[in-house]
Amino acid sequence: MKIVCRCQDVTEEEVVAALRQGATTIDEIKRLVRAGMGPCQGRTCRRLVSQIIARELKEPMAQVFPPTFRPPNRPVPFKLVMAEYERQEADERKKAAKAKGGKK
Repeated sequence: MKIVCRCQDVTEEEVVAALRQGATTIDEIKRLVRAGMGPCQGRTCRRLVSQIIARELKEPMAQVFPPTFRPPNRPVPFKLVMAEYERQEADERKKAAKAKGGKK
């Protein structure tokens, strides 16, 4: 038994089984067996999963598309949100004043 994804304890056999069920992409493997959904977000297993996909589907590695990446969510201080809101409102007031002054 060869572990492919250490974070989620996903084995090579599980990845191969998912491919035999019809999965063809890293994202589909991720959804079916959770490889790449651990704390490392696939940094350690993505390449192994790609190699298994290429081998099992008999395709070159270049044909295996990378998974979808989403930026991590991070807390943002509320004062930063308010500062951006106030900046946008000030910009809108300036535009309105310019438009009003230009129509005279």
